[in-house]
Amino acid sequence: MSETKMDPAMRCGSVRLAVRELERSLAYYQQRIGLRLHSVESNTAQLGAGETILLELVEQAGARPVARGCTGLYHFALLTPSRAALARVLNHLLATQTPIDGASDHGVSEALYLADPDGHGIEIYCDRPRREWPFVKGSLGMTTDPLDARGLLSADRSTAPWDGIDPATRIGHVHLHVADLAAAEHFYVDLLGMELMQRFGGQAAFVSAGGYHHHLGINTWAGVGAPPAPEHAARLLSFTLSVPAADTLAALVEQLQAGGVAVRATPGGWSVDDPSSNRLMLRSMDSA
Repeated sequence: MSETKMDPAMRCGSVRLAVRELERSLAYYQQRIGLRLHSVESNTAQLGAGETILLELVEQAGARPVARGCTGLYHFALLTPSRAALARVLNHLLATQTPIDGASDHGVSEALYLADPDGHGIEIYCDRPRREWPFVKGSLGMTTDPLDARGLLSADRSTAPWDGIDPATRIGHVHLHVADLAAAEHFYVDLLGMELMQRFGGQAAFVSAGGYHHHLGINTWAGVGAPPAPEHAARLLSFTLSVPAADTLAALVEQLQAGGVAVRATPGGWSVDDPSSNRLMLRSMDSA
């Protein structure tokens, strides 16, 4: 096991995606999801909730839809600060006739699932209080049960018009397709210092910092040995994990390097690819 553990105050940062048509994607994320446009420069746009940037979209003209049977993004997850905030999202999605791919009660959370115009998976969810999380013989026992949609909708008692997703929304977790579950666990737990919270059916695992149910999901549902997403397709370009202190980050980088992982310096942090070629950006919150 790793000597340096991930700081329990670690948080997921922004997610960077390649998309076919920037204008089409901006319309979807602003009008349907309710994110706020922060900036557009050349072929790149940044969106967020409140003042926090959550999503960066990079236009790649002619990109094909998200390729199936490849490693990369399963979904990124927007965590709303309350059940009422999630209920407002659901009411808005229904009012705008936005397709919803699924909805689940995971015991630890209530979640909605969608796909953007390129096929990138999106989860929008709210957490239950930790005291209500299900544990089985001392281990976390997340479930996939039907969502009580009527009960959720009733939590939205606001009469104000929709003005976007709650500004306190943030990236709660990122869920990845990987080629080899054991190799991914070794990378994220043994080398990056995260904690294994739950395995699911021998095909998925959930890891976190600070006892959270999961900051990262990893699965082999695209197939064991799946190749990286092709460069001609819409795909995950990178996702970010932010730790509070630069010294903790430096220790994690040293640990990755000692484990034979190539780590590259970038403006404001470090870049590293997991064993399935999913690119992770590591940053410290006090680096500014």
